[in-house]
Amino acid sequence: MAAVGEIPVTREELEHLLQDADVPVLLMVLVHLTGERTWLEAPYLPERDISFFADESGGLSEDIQQQIRSAAADAVLAFHEHRLTRLPEPSDEQYAEMMNVCVGEAVPPEYTTMLLEEMGMRDRDPQWNTKPDEQALNDFEVLIVGAGMSGICAAAKLEASGISYSVVEKNPELGGTWYENTYPEVGCDVPNHFYSYSFRPNPGWSGYFSKGEEIESYLETCATEFGVVEQIRFNTEVIQATYEEESASWHVELRLADGSTEITTANVVVSAVGQLNRPKCPTIEGLGTFEGPTFHTAQWRHDVDLAGKRVAVIGTGASAMQLTRTTADVAERLLIFQRSAQWAIPSRDYHRTVSPQKRWLLEFVPFYASWYRFTLAWRFGDHLHPTIKRDPEWPHPERAVSRRNDRHREFLTDFIVSELGDRTDLLPKVLPDYPPYGKRILVDNHWFRTVGRDDVDLITDEIERITPTSVVTEDGKEHAVDAIILATGFEATRLLWPMDVVGREGKRLHELWGDDDSRAYLGLTIPGFPNLFCLYGPNTNLGHGGSIVFIAECQVRYLLGCLMHMLEQGLASIECKNEVYEAYIERMDAEHAQMIWTHPGMDTWYRNKNGRVVSVMPWRLVDYWEMTRAPNLGEYLTMETS
Repeated sequence: MAAVGEIPVTREELEHLLQDADVPVLLMVLVHLTGERTWLEAPYLPERDISFFADESGGLSEDIQQQIRSAAADAVLAFHEHRLTRLPEPSDEQYAEMMNVCVGEAVPPEYTTMLLEEMGMRDRDPQWNTKPDEQALNDFEVLIVGAGMSGICAAAKLEASGISYSVVEKNPELGGTWYENTYPEVGCDVPNHFYSYSFRPNPGWSGYFSKGEEIESYLETCATEFGVVEQIRFNTEVIQATYEEESASWHVELRLADGSTEITTANVVVSAVGQLNRPKCPTIEGLGTFEGPTFHTAQWRHDVDLAGKRVAVIGTGASAMQLTRTTADVAERLLIFQRSAQWAIPSRDYHRTVSPQKRWLLEFVPFYASWYRFTLAWRFGDHLHPTIKRDPEWPHPERAVSRRNDRHREFLTDFIVSELGDRTDLLPKVLPDYPPYGKRILVDNHWFRTVGRDDVDLITDEIERITPTSVVTEDGKEHAVDAIILATGFEATRLLWPMDVVGREGKRLHELWGDDDSRAYLGLTIPGFPNLFCLYGPNTNLGHGGSIVFIAECQVRYLLGCLMHMLEQGLASIECKNEVYEAYIERMDAEHAQMIWTHPGMDTWYRNKNGRVVSVMPWRLVDYWEMTRAPNLGEYLTMETS
C-alpha cells in the first residue's frame, strides 16, 4: 500500500476524492484506523439494501455522510503521515460485527473466516509441516493442463510452495476463455473487483464489469508477477494421459504446434481446462450448405464485416446477451432465433466506468479495497442461495419455487416491462415461463431495448433447416440472411473432452462418464484415477452467485494440501476411495433434488440428457469452502514411495 506522500494530496483534495467513496465501506476504514466503536453505532448505521447493487450512500443522510467523509479524511491523512498509533487487528468477533454493520444485516458467524480470506485479511494457503529438501521438491513433477484462470492460480501457488511443475496450453497465449472469446462486448457478468484473485486484487479495473481483453491482460500480469509464464508451453495440447501403476506416474502424449507428438511424464496431472472450453455447434439440417460466413461466438471472425448485412444470431444465452447490442448497431438487420427466453437482472454498474477517484480510493485508502470486495462477495454469493431452494409447500410451482423466488420473478418481470416500453407485443416472447435462476441468470446489456428496435427481429419459431441463403423456420417462413452467428454455448457436459484419460487397469474416463455424466468427489478426484485432479470439474460451476475464481482458489488450496501430504509422507499416489466418492455423489444428487435446477418443465445445460445436474453445485459457497479447507487422507487410498 503506497503512502500518500508518494502521490501528494491536500486535505481538500482528499475530501474531494472521498465524495466517490461507498459510505458503508468508508465506515469500516474508520473503525480500522481509529478503533472507535462510535462508527458502529447510531446514527452511523447503514440501512439494509436488498438490491443487487447497493446504494453507495448506505441510506444515510447527506449530513451523516459528510461527517463520515470528514473523519475519514483525518484518519487517512494521519495513517499516511505515520501519525496513527498502530491499532491491534480486530478479533474475529469484532470483524463479524463490522460485517453486519457494513451490509446492514446479519452475516452468520460461519462466514467470517471465509470472507476474511476473500478480503486478504487471512491467509488461504496451506503451510508445510516439514518442508522437503530441494531435491525432493524438484523430483516431484506436476503437470497442469490449461493456462486459464484456474491453471494460473494453481501454477502461482505451486511456484510459491517450491513444488516443481509445468503448464501446457493448447492456445498460443494464456487466458483460457478470455483469450478465445473475442466477440463484441465479451465480458464477465460477475463484478471484477470480486472476479479476481483474492491474493492479487486489482485496484485499477476500468469498469465494474470489465471486458474480456482487460481480464486477459490481468491474467497476463498475474502470470508474469508470480513467475509462471516461463513454465508454460504454448501451442501444446494433451492428446492422451495414461496412468502407469508400477511407477505411480502419468505418461502424457502431447501434440505440438507443428503436428508432431511427444511423451512427457508427471507424478500428478491437474486438469485446468474448465467446463466452457469447447464450442458447441448445433446439428441443424443444411448448416454446412450456407454460402455466407458462419461462425461460433467463441471463434469470432474479425475478418468478416457485418456492416450492412442481414445477420442471424442463433441462441440467446450469455454470449448473445452481450454481443447483440453492438451487432445490431452495425448490421442492416439482426434476426435473433430464440429457443427460450432469458431472465436478466438490471445493473446500475454494468456500463459504468470506475472513476479515477474510485480507483485512487481502492489503491491508496487503507482497507478500502478489502471491505469493498467483502460487500461484493456477500451480495453476489450465498446471499442469493435461499432464492433457489424449492419450497414443497409453495402453491405456485409453475411460476416459482418459493415465495422468495416469486418476489424475484415479480421484480424482474417489472423490469422487463419497463424496458420494453410501448413494445408490449414482445412480452410473450421475452418473458420466461420458468422460475428465475432456473437457468443461468444474465446481466442485462440493453437486451430488451435491443429486441424492441425496428431493425431487429426476435423469432421464436423453431429452426427447421438452413439453405444456402436463408434460415427456414418450422412455420415455413424463409428468412434471408447474409451471415450466421452461432451463440450456442459450449460442450459443458463433456468435461476433459476430447482428451483421452486412461486410469488404473486401463479404465477410460470417457467410458466412465459417457458423453454427459461426469462425476468427481468435490468435483476434484475420481476413483480409479490416482494423482489426477480436476479444477473447475464436475458440479463446481455456480448457479446461484459467487465467483468461479473463489471456487478455483478453494480447489487449489485442497490440491496443494494433497501434494504437501504426499511429499511430507513419502506417498507415491493418492486415490479417492470409491465409497467416499459414491457417498458424496449420492448426497449431492439428493441436495440437487431440492434445488431449482431440477424443476420440471425446463431445459438447462446444467443437466444431462437424463435430467441429472452435472454442471453446478447445490452447496452454499461456505459449505464448499469448508469441504475443501484441508484434505482428509483417510478418504484416500495411498501408496508409499518404494
